[in-house]
Formats: sequence, structure tokens, C-alpha cells
Amino acid sequence: MKLLTTTILFVLSTYVGLYAQQQPKIVIDIPSQQKPWNTLDWNNNANKFQFAIVTDRTGGHREGIFEKGVDKLNLLQPEFVMSVGDLIEGYTKDTTRLNAEWQEFNGFIKKLQMPFFYVPGNHDITNDVMEQKWKELFGVTYYHFVYNDVLFLCLNSEDSYRGAGNGMIGDEQYNYIEKTLKENSNVRWTLVFLHQPLWVQDDTKRWKDVEKLLENRPHNVFAGHYHRYWKTERNNGKYIALATTGGASKMRGTAYGEFDHVAWVTMMDNGPLITNLLLDGIWDENIVTEDVVELVRNHPYPVTIEPLYVENSAFEQLTTPVRIKNDSDYKMHVKIDGLIHPEVFYAMSKSEITVEPNDVAILDLTIQNPKGIDISKNPIYLQTEVTYDYHDTDLVLNNMLPFAVFPKFTVSKASKKVKVDGNLKEWEKANWNTIEDFKGSPFDYSGKDDLEASFTTYYDDENLYIAVKVKDNDIFIDEKSSLWQQDAIVIGLDSRPKHISQLNDGEGRGQDWMVYFRSFKEKDAVYHPEALPEGIESAYKIDNNTITMELAVPMNYLDSKQLSAWQYVRLGVGYYDMDKDQKKTTHFWYPSWDDTKNIPGSGMIFKK
Repeated sequence: MKLLTTTILFVLSTYVGLYAQQQPKIVIDIPSQQKPWNTLDWNNNANKFQFAIVTDRTGGHREGIFEKGVDKLNLLQPEFVMSVGDLIEGYTKDTTRLNAEWQEFNGFIKKLQMPFFYVPGNHDITNDVMEQKWKELFGVTYYHFVYNDVLFLCLNSEDSYRGAGNGMIGDEQYNYIEKTLKENSNVRWTLVFLHQPLWVQDDTKRWKDVEKLLENRPHNVFAGHYHRYWKTERNNGKYIALATTGGASKMRGTAYGEFDHVAWVTMMDNGPLITNLLLDGIWDENIVTEDVVELVRNHPYPVTIEPLYVENSAFEQLTTPVRIKNDSDYKMHVKIDGLIHPEVFYAMSKSEITVEPNDVAILDLTIQNPKGIDISKNPIYLQTEVTYDYHDTDLVLNNMLPFAVFPKFTVSKASKKVKVDGNLKEWEKANWNTIEDFKGSPFDYSGKDDLEASFTTYYDDENLYIAVKVKDNDIFIDEKSSLWQQDAIVIGLDSRPKHISQLNDGEGRGQDWMVYFRSFKEKDAVYHPEALPEGIESAYKIDNNTITMELAVPMNYLDSKQLSAWQYVRLGVGYYDMDKDQKKTTHFWYPSWDDTKNIPGSGMIFKK
């Protein structure tokens, strides 16, 4: 580590020295007293330099975006480029796949015409095999360098491989940070780069101690991970979570902090000047402030469509309300356009409307279904644009709203006591629902011979029961791997009032709503069991290639969330299928709520 740091310092210091010797020279011959310029105070301070930051490429990468970012960086010609991790998809121990992914990524970097500094994310280091590959390629997982009297501290938030949302800084890395900051106490600025924004996470081990080391020196911290931009001023510094450079994103626009960009940083005497270079524009560091977060992210999207549940899905015509709620202090303008659906016709009573501050408007959406087809999994889409008259500018939100008419699924009362033992003898007469929404490479799933899964439900006076049955030709269990790297059952259950649970898009997992994620390991098989409702029970059995599982959720939990005796719940059931050859697919009843294909209102079941 020391040798590497010394080498970087020598090279960069030499470059700075050469640069400082190059003074501007200009010869002008203008005869008039008036001059066609404003000043000859050149913007060429020797202490000023510019670099760029790329952010998350993976976590469901979108082809071609990162490569486009590389092309634009070569046009912009920063002095060097920093990263904040999630460079490959990873999450595997398959060295062949790892080699291919790193070869692909490093092929992108070879096209860069300036230095690139690697920082690991959870997709880059998830296990010991991936860490070893990182060290084989890049030597160390955390390091620092000094450039033009600015300390660049590149950290590893993936200590102990705890995965997404559970980043940390361990003792050994903390000692390195403490030593580095002490040895560089007189630099004019400190810039920290890491993947997970540890300042918004719990149980981050030594991160809070790192913040204490930083609080009395000029500093900024840059991270990625959540694929949404926001800037926070804390700890006497600016802490910025960047959006994406090709990673998974709903791309709802700047107000949501969802966009593809590179951050352009100009190091001034008084600190970094940060500009966000988007594919469609250039913005300063205030592209999303806490005021905008409060207005946009801390409130539901203002346009919602009331889902419909019908006894007969082969309807001919239905009308549902579109609710537009402006709970801000700014006038709001809404435009709604529908996309063509291959099977049904639909129309809005109005396509444009202005809603006054703290007011509500209701429009009608009429659907005609002359062929009587089931559109529960083939929704219609409304493209909506919401514009606030926000101070001296327009604040614009864009969102594509899916809408479907769902069969009215019901849960029956159990005719006899359900014993939670993994044996499904009590479920012989139940109505089973097929888990068939598939996500992954089509080459990795060969149909029912590969995986077949279904579930059903019952209730009694004490519990809501969920039974799951899975036939899998390759049940992969690995005691040393994380839950996400092997076969697992996942059940989401949101029993909050319907107007809230229907719109659940994955926010508040484990807090506002329950998620039960179970692998079949002997130890630590369930994700965050301490967050599950008190009194929950589960049991499973594996017989040859068949998994049967029962889950009991206490009735008092449902009642407490629904604020009355429960009448319905929103249910999501899925299966993560990881085969021994590292081929991974996911299978859900309806698309998972945090998926870009989530259909509001899907998975509602009603008490019979």
C-alpha cells in the first residue's frame, strides 16, 4: 500500500510541476482604446483542476449508457476520472463469468484518454472469490492519493460482504483512514469516495468514527448505490449520493434524482465546484436539494389511478377515477397521454388540467374491452407530466403509470386447523396461484422442467397462512454465500390501508411492510428476522426436488397495520432460482413491487 501510494504521489506531483511552468502567452495588437473583451485576468489558477466522477453502471445495467458516458468524457477531457463502484454485475463465485465481466468493463476503460480510479461496490465485491479477483486486478480495495494538495480517499464500503444496504467500515480500514488523515492533515481539501452512502445506513461499524475524523477539515463525500441523486449538507461538508451512469433506474427525471450523468468537479481555492452533466443538459450541484426532496420524494406521485378488481376479468367496459392531488403550495399543471394498447381501447375525460395548491381533481379513465380479454398482466400505460410553478423555475416530474383490471382474488377461512410444519396435507382443496412472471436470461430458464412454483392462502382467527410449493431441478444451497446467491423464497405482505398498499413501489421494506426472505441454509437462513412481526411462524420441507413451505402471520399484526379488523392484504410471492452453474432467474406471481414493471394494485387478496 505504501509503495503504491508513493508512486502515485510522485507521478502526479511531477505532472503538477510541469503544468505550473506553462504560463499563458498572448500578443494582441488593437489600436482602439476600447477593447473587445471584458478582462485579461486569465482563468488559469495553478491550483485549479478538473476531474469527473462516474457512478453506478450495474444493478440491472442498461446497455450502451456507460459506453456513451466514456465517449462524452473523452470529449470533455477531464484530468482524470473517479468512480464510486458497481462496475460489473457480479454477485457470483463463477470465475469464468467474473473474468468475462471485468474484461468487458476494462474494455470500456481502455477507451478513456485519461486515468481512471477504481472504487468497489457491492456488485464488485460480494464474497471472498470476488474480493480475490479485485485484488488480482487492482491490488487493494481501499487507497488514497494526493493531487495538487487535495487528498483523494477511496474507501471500501463492502467490508465483510454484508451486501446492499448494509455497508460498513471495519477496524483495519478505519486504522488506515485515521493514519492517512493524520499524515495529510495540512492538505487544502479532502475528497472521499465510496459506494454505499453510509451516512444514511445503520450499523456501519466505524463509519461514524470516520465522520468524526473528517468534521474539522474541509471535505466532501461522494457515493452511489441507491441510483438516486441527492445532496446533504452535514458534518461540515457536502455529502452527495450520485444517480446512475447506466445502472437500473426508473428515469423519472431530475426531481426524483433519477437520471444518467457524470459529475464534473472543478477544484477551486475555496473547495470543489460540482456540475452534473446529464445526457440532456448541464446542471449545478443543486439539481436536487433537500427542499425538492421534501416536495417530491416525501410525497406520493400526485397522479394515481384507482385499480379495479372484478369477479369476471372478461369485462366489456369499465370506468375508474384518476386522482390528481396537489398537496404543495405551488400551482400544478398536468398532462396525460395514453399509449396504444394492442387489445383494449381507453380514453381520458381530459388530457390536461391545472390543479391549484392544496387541491384535488378527479378525471375519468374509461376502458373498452370488446374482446373480453384478461389485462391483469398486460396493463395499459398513461404517460404523465406534472409541472410545478416552483419559485422562478418549472419543476417537472415525468412518470409512466401502468393500470390493469385484476381478478378479485380471495382468501378463504381454513376448514380445519393449519399446522405450520411444511406438510401441505391441509391444503389439498385450496386454489393454487401459479408463480410465472419470469426475469432473467431466457437461456437460463428452460420452462417447467427447470422450475415450477405456486402458492395459496388461508386464514383463521389467529393467523393468515401462506403455503408455497416449488419443484426445482437444481436446489442450490451454499452455507458460505449470501441469501441472494442461492435458492430462496420471498414473500412480501403489505397490510396497510388499501390506498397506501396498492401504490407500494418497494419503499419502506421491512419497516412499513413485511418481507420474508428465506433460503434453505442451516444458519442465518432468513433475511433480518428481527424485523419480522412478533409471533410469525414458518416451516419447510425438501423432498427430492420439491420444496413445501408454510408461513403464519399473526392476525394482530394485520389489524394493527390496517388500523382496523383486516379485510385485505397486498401479497407478493416469488422464488430466486440459482443453479450450481451460477445461472440465476427470479420468478414472481406479479412483478415485484420494486421492479420497473410493477403494476400498482397487483397482488391484492380480499378476505372472504
